[in-house]
Amino acid sequence: MSTEVKVPPLGESIIEATVTRWFKKIGESVSIDEPLVELETDKITIEVPAPATGVLEKCVVVTGDTVTVGSILGLIAEIDTIQSNDYLTTFPNSYKKTSSLNSLKEENSLKEDSLSPAVRRIVAEQTLTPSLIPATGRGGRLTKEDVINFQSADSSADSLAPISAESPPQSPPQKSHPDTRGANRAERRVRMSRLRQRIATRLKDAQNTAAMLTTFNEVDMTDIISLRQRHREAFEKKYKTRLGFMTFFTQACVAALKAFPAVNAEIDGDEILYKDYCHIGIAVSTSQGLVVPVVRDADLKCFAAIETEVADLVLRARNGQLSVADLRDGTFTITNGGIYGSLMSTPILNVPQSGILGMHKIQLRPVVGADGLIQTRQMMYVALSYDHRIIDGREAVSFLVRVKECIEDPIRLLLDV
Repeated sequence: MSTEVKVPPLGESIIEATVTRWFKKIGESVSIDEPLVELETDKITIEVPAPATGVLEKCVVVTGDTVTVGSILGLIAEIDTIQSNDYLTTFPNSYKKTSSLNSLKEENSLKEDSLSPAVRRIVAEQTLTPSLIPATGRGGRLTKEDVINFQSADSSADSLAPISAESPPQSPPQKSHPDTRGANRAERRVRMSRLRQRIATRLKDAQNTAAMLTTFNEVDMTDIISLRQRHREAFEKKYKTRLGFMTFFTQACVAALKAFPAVNAEIDGDEILYKDYCHIGIAVSTSQGLVVPVVRDADLKCFAAIETEVADLVLRARNGQLSVADLRDGTFTITNGGIYGSLMSTPILNVPQSGILGMHKIQLRPVVGADGLIQTRQMMYVALSYDHRIIDGREAVSFLVRVKECIEDPIRLLLDV
């Protein structure tokens, strides 16, 4: 009896996925709930667990195939229901490379001295185990044809095995171009992942749909850095998470969104949908591409709760463990290009949202203080990209000024002023 491995529900509005790799080869044993195959959607990467314990009998799809929810990926055969000879015929490769079942050894045991000279020579040259090869000769003797057929079946099994973590996909054909120095340089053609295609589509849609504009300001980070240095050790000891800058900006944005609700709204047809809650998306760069997990109800959470949740979302994003629910319903997004050294940029809207804040690199710069004296301060450029269809320039600039005020004087966040 075989158990079907099917594509599980992938989340709201997601019906297709791409097979990115198999963790097992045909003939290898699997345990129930063990990761068997990896799928990539336009939002997340998921691992499909084995629904039963047994042996991977068949792979219906291969790496690169597009599958839909409910479709069959492969079959798992239960070991107890497989007859010995059928097992050897179906999965000869697994038995040449691994030890067989004790009962199978007993039923197929052959003495070395019963082999003919021709069979003994082939077995020795190919380093085969005679007891694992089905014998069809008179009296259960192993023939030359038995050995040849076994090798042919073994080669076929290897060629039909799915691409797995141990067997990386073959590189696409390369085209060489000799340069003036005589060296060869190649071009590689790699298919875009489903996630990368989705990112490209959404970014282009944002540019084509929204009347996008960006306003800039600069923030003096000196006091926040000093505050963080004074309290980092005690904070990390109490809450078991590091004290970063993202939560300061999250709370500053929440304060600004309350003051300027249009930045937290979105266009729905010919209506504006205002939202009386703040679900803040945090852009995270991963090896698969950019994802934006959401801190839900950030306006109702304390500083430590937000910091802990941000750390958890970033970790799960980079480990490919986010669910579709983690990516839904964001009302405003924050992205930090400063961790990669970006000094200034114009972030693109995460549609249907109407605003996105860009953080950048902290840099020592000379600044003229209120007393007219030049001081060296830790400065950061910040950018707000917004949809000019529903957010006026005055609102956008005032929003960014409010963020600046909250970061430069964090007591404002505590007093809500």
